[in-house]
Amino acid sequence: MNQGLIPATILTGFLGSGKTTLLKRVLTEAHGQKIAVIENEFGEENIDNDILVSDTQEQIIQLSNGCVCCTIREDLRTTLAELAAKKRKGELDFERVVIETTGLADPGPVAQTFFMDDEVAETYLLDSILTLVDAKHADEQLDSRQEARRQVGFADQIFISKTDLVDAAAVDALSHRLKHMNPRAPQQRVHFGEVEIARVFDLRGFNLNAKLEIDPEFLNADPHEHHDHGHDHDHEHGEHCDHPHHHHHDDDVKSFVFRSDKPFNPAKLEDFLGAIVQVYGPKMLRYKGVLFMKGTDKKVIFQGVHQLMGSDLGPKWMPGEKKQSKMVFIGIDLPKDILLQGLEGCLA
Repeated sequence: MNQGLIPATILTGFLGSGKTTLLKRVLTEAHGQKIAVIENEFGEENIDNDILVSDTQEQIIQLSNGCVCCTIREDLRTTLAELAAKKRKGELDFERVVIETTGLADPGPVAQTFFMDDEVAETYLLDSILTLVDAKHADEQLDSRQEARRQVGFADQIFISKTDLVDAAAVDALSHRLKHMNPRAPQQRVHFGEVEIARVFDLRGFNLNAKLEIDPEFLNADPHEHHDHGHDHDHEHGEHCDHPHHHHHDDDVKSFVFRSDKPFNPAKLEDFLGAIVQVYGPKMLRYKGVLFMKGTDKKVIFQGVHQLMGSDLGPKWMPGEKKQSKMVFIGIDLPKDILLQGLEGCLA
């Protein structure tokens, strides 16, 4: 039976950022999709109070619009396996899964479940990690909590909520700050957690085999460059940049890109990356890339979360297409020079 994999979305975000509002909408709206929501909350702002009857012994509750909701009692793996088993037996009908993590959780281990466990990997496809950021409290939360910075680093898509409570300059400065931490996640400003369902699902942020496109802005060497296109600024783009707040933040979550037109030696690259994740894995949040490898006429697509990485053969390089490797690393205080030099050393 291969009816295709069940897409899964991880929803993470600061406390009070509107995750619950977003989920309520998913769980009550007549969107015609059957969604299983897995709550990984411990108290805090639980959905139960409004939608679910908290004192029920039943772990899985079927809602009137076809959605299913359950709370994780054991670990995520068991819950996913149980849902899949019920779906196979025809006891539950759902098309996708949304996992809400606690306000201060590291989404890494949740994402890793989808790669590490064969049973889960054969049933589910991790579609994307969504992070909600509360514009009003973001600066303070990002300054004081590494977990909040990690959630930004992990995101495939960032939703900025509560932008109506702060002035436009502050939202721009926040957006700029988030872009430095995670340049590959598109950002969208949302009102009251109201996001069109289409912008939440099937984003393919995690698909290895999908065409992996990195935002072209991302490929500018200087992370500030892309703000200047089309403006006549007569100043050197530097400290007196038009984002006055920006330079106060030197966040520990950062990203950098490696590019080369020379092919990689596959064995060397594998050894080097293997060694790097052994040492820095816990600090490596997301890394992905399209690689030009010696010995194959196909692109090699690779990505990882913490210590786990995977690669896949992608489409062939097209005639006339410039063959080059592009890799992006997002992590906490990663030794950029060691990584870049090491990767240079793996070129054929």
